[in-house]
Amino acid sequence: MAWIVLVLSGVLEAVWATALGRSEGFSKLGPSVVFGVGLILSMAGLAYAMRELPIGTSYAVWVGIGASLTVAYAMLTGSESASLVKVLLIVGIVGCVVGLKVLH
Repeated sequence: MAWIVLVLSGVLEAVWATALGRSEGFSKLGPSVVFGVGLILSMAGLAYAMRELPIGTSYAVWVGIGASLTVAYAMLTGSESASLVKVLLIVGIVGCVVGLKVLH
């Protein structure tokens, strides 16, 4: 259960990071609210997962999922340029996250 919550929390990290960028310095209400709710739920899920999983592994997986999804979303929407090297590096992050799960 801790792993499922951790993965969902990583997804929520990507949600709040994207919303933060779209809030334009908290001047837009909708993205600002999504940011706040996403941040709270993401942190709560991370804290829950850390009750059963090692801190280092939990944090690395959480950040890896969040960063990978944030960059992938930005590339898919055209907010950030895409390149083969970027995609391969993101795949590397995902591979490392999977490796941490397998080794646990």
